[in-house]
Amino acid sequence: MAKKSLFAIIGVVTVINIVSRLFGFIREAIIGYHFGTSSLADSVILAYTIPTFLYMVVGGAITTAFISIYKKIDSPEHQQQFKELIFTYTVLVMGLLSLIFVLFAKQMTSLFFTGLSMNEVNVTAILFAVMAPSTFFLVTSMWLSGVLNVHDRFFSPALATLLNNAGFVLLAVALYPFIGIQAYSIGALVGAIGMFIWLVYDLRKNRLMSFRFRFYLSQHDYVKRMLKIGIPILLGGATLQFYFLLHRMFASELTDGLIAALNYASKLVQLPQVILMTAVTTVIYPKLAGQVAKKQFDQVTIMYEKGLRLLFLFIVPVSIFIYFYAEDTVRLIFEYGSFTAESTLVTAQLLKLFVIGMFAHAANVYVTRFFYAMEHPFYPVVSGIVAVFGLNIVFIVLFVDSFGAKAIAAATTISAYAQLFFLFIISQFVLKLTRKGFLFLTKYVLLSVLLTGAMFVFVEIVHSPITIVNLGVGFFGFLILFLGLSKLCRISEIEVVFAKLARK
Repeated sequence: MAKKSLFAIIGVVTVINIVSRLFGFIREAIIGYHFGTSSLADSVILAYTIPTFLYMVVGGAITTAFISIYKKIDSPEHQQQFKELIFTYTVLVMGLLSLIFVLFAKQMTSLFFTGLSMNEVNVTAILFAVMAPSTFFLVTSMWLSGVLNVHDRFFSPALATLLNNAGFVLLAVALYPFIGIQAYSIGALVGAIGMFIWLVYDLRKNRLMSFRFRFYLSQHDYVKRMLKIGIPILLGGATLQFYFLLHRMFASELTDGLIAALNYASKLVQLPQVILMTAVTTVIYPKLAGQVAKKQFDQVTIMYEKGLRLLFLFIVPVSIFIYFYAEDTVRLIFEYGSFTAESTLVTAQLLKLFVIGMFAHAANVYVTRFFYAMEHPFYPVVSGIVAVFGLNIVFIVLFVDSFGAKAIAAATTISAYAQLFFLFIISQFVLKLTRKGFLFLTKYVLLSVLLTGAMFVFVEIVHSPITIVNLGVGFFGFLILFLGLSKLCRISEIEVVFAKLARK
């Protein structure tokens, strides 16, 4: 794939993902409008927690491991058989699991979210029972998207995700006046089915999948290698999703509405990082796996360093802006209908703590892909388990009684940076991706420090009581400071932009 073509694809996928994620974000805003930070909002959010968690964690693990091995199979016949085998067991296991969720929805709700009242358990369980079959369609669709990705088809999977999110939102809005809160469960299920149908259609049209069942593969080595990669990814490669699951489990013990407040704050943080990370990892990871298979390690190192610099350059400045304008951001997006000024204050406080860790979460996802592609999954597993189930839980348990939901948000950020520091160090010795250590990020760290100080002074001097005016003025002031300080710090990516403008 040519370099220009690669960046063009990333651009298209990014645009589709922006639209798709906006629909997903609109879903949260509509929940806020209908229910604010009430127990009903908690129930809706908890009901789709498990299907979404499995979609991201199990679906992501299967897809990542599949791509890693598929790229290294040199026989087209064996590749086809390998696809059939993975399809067969994904369908069977996810179908059975979805059936169990439907039959035991109330028991599952009580097991995972122990602090709910009986009425909250009943409402959540009814919603979950309807949404539960979406688990099958979501996880299977994630893998089908991976099959398209390995064949350099990125547009269709991105469009499928858009259909899922858009279907969820549009049906929830259209049906809510007639069936109330159940509109959300119907929207979740139909959106997932729509995504699945679209992907199956595209795969059949392009003859990329036979959809035949295969229960046995003579080449055992491929299966063993996939399990060797997939199981560690399942345990340690989706730390962000484990964080969110734990958020809701611990918050179910706190005051009504804090589950919703944590969700709204975390979604605001996820929006920019997920848009970037989904586009980059969707397109880059199959290419990375191919370079590793060809032993082009110099190219892998270039990709590693450049990707981290770009993540830092895009995500850290956004984090700084959101931190200083957290309350205005929440007010502009959410404070309508049942979402009160008090809801805004609570959500904004949590948002400030979450946004500090935005870069760490994105960088963890990016760096772990290099460990998986080079078949060293042990280290992300260890770091993920220690961060999520060690530092994170210990911090929450120690401070949740004193600080409530703030302890949950702070624990997430602290643990994410601890994991990133560990992965940075280990990548130097195990993957040997760079000889520069942290030095290649020095200028970018300096930029972030100067930008934070400048914004602290700016918001103290320039302030408007009108939310939209304050955000608008703040954005333009931030942009001028960012560009000026980037020039001062000699950030190469920004200098290239200035050079092109000067030539024109």
